Amino acid sequence: MQIKLLYVVAWCCIISAGTYAQEVLQFRGPDRTGVYHESNLLKTWPDGGPDLLWESDGLGNGYGSPAITANSIFINGEIDTISYLFALDRNGKQLWKSPIGREWTQNYPGTRNTPTIVNDLAYVTTGMGTVACFETATGEKRWSLDMITDLHAPLNRFGFSESLAVSGNSVFCCPGGPDTNVVALDRFTGKIKWICKGLGQMASYCSPALIRLPSREILVTFTKSALLGIDTKDGTLLWSHKQDSEGDVHINTPLFESGYIYYITGDGNGSVKLKLSDDGKEITEVWRNAGCDNTMGGFIKLGDYLYTASYGKRKWYTQETNRGTLADSVKFDKGVTISADGMLYCYNEKGDLGLFRPAGSRMEKVSSFKVTRGTKAHYAHPVICGGILYVRHGRSLIAYKI
Repeated sequence: MQIKLLYVVAWCCIISAGTYAQEVLQFRGPDRTGVYHESNLLKTWPDGGPDLLWESDGLGNGYGSPAITANSIFINGEIDTISYLFALDRNGKQLWKSPIGREWTQNYPGTRNTPTIVNDLAYVTTGMGTVACFETATGEKRWSLDMITDLHAPLNRFGFSESLAVSGNSVFCCPGGPDTNVVALDRFTGKIKWICKGLGQMASYCSPALIRLPSREILVTFTKSALLGIDTKDGTLLWSHKQDSEGDVHINTPLFESGYIYYITGDGNGSVKLKLSDDGKEITEVWRNAGCDNTMGGFIKLGDYLYTASYGKRKWYTQETNRGTLADSVKFDKGVTISADGMLYCYNEKGDLGLFRPAGSRMEKVSSFKVTRGTKAHYAHPVICGGILYVRHGRSLIAYKI
């Protein structure tokens, strides 16, 4: 009888854990590192690239990536100045679209964020400052607010571009106001939970990272000329790391691994390694290298090396992480880097998509093809899910079998 009772209790605990587990699908993969946990992928592509499965066009202007669940794909697009959240099935057929708010229509018009999906809710922003929550099944809007009118945000040069971070019952946004610099909202109601004044700087374009330590959780993001570390429990500013220049284009999500924070910027310090104290309250600079200047293509850490593109030199770098020295480079123009199954996927701004094998300090090009479908600039970060490579190019989302 006692054994049966213990079995029932254990089974109830399993069911309860499954019921309340938080599944987060977001920008650059489940942990925002750009590494997708896939296996049995092609190690070389045929001439002309992998097989095209489908193309879904008519998604509006945009540079954001899709977020993909077991049954659906969510992506933003701008049509006639309005930003929409689109839901597609896994074959690219539109299920619904819902208006979010006014979208950025000045330089590089179009949507600039990836939806963040948490269980049955989607969290999105627009370049003009709307933050909103939608039901994934129906497209019904749960709540929304305007960072400019409600949170006193100043509008920056290229529009609000962060893909929202979520933890527990909180969703975080960066209005960049002098008194409302970074804000935590209740993710179910949109009500303010806390406000961090930060350094009072205007928002940059960074999609933040979350660092989970035994003693605290830290939100790490950029404002105009500084990296901030904020306690997610109450909004306390724990530390900041200021840039050498006044450039405000800090787009790449920082990376935390084994006690160290890595970031790469186009305007500022270049690549930087910081030591985070065990309690998360302090940082110490380990090295910086101004020669590694990726603006918005992200970077990958595999072993003791970072792999990333150079904005100024228009090529890819391999950077050694212990000393920060540039170990090697390969010509492939500038662009976006992601990784899966031990390989690097490099998508440059000319529309070439390359498959590279990382070999310590070197990158070996294996295959490449040109993305000819879609519209406008090749800026969106590709996504890999279920053996399929998804590429957003303007109004089109394109799926390749890999």
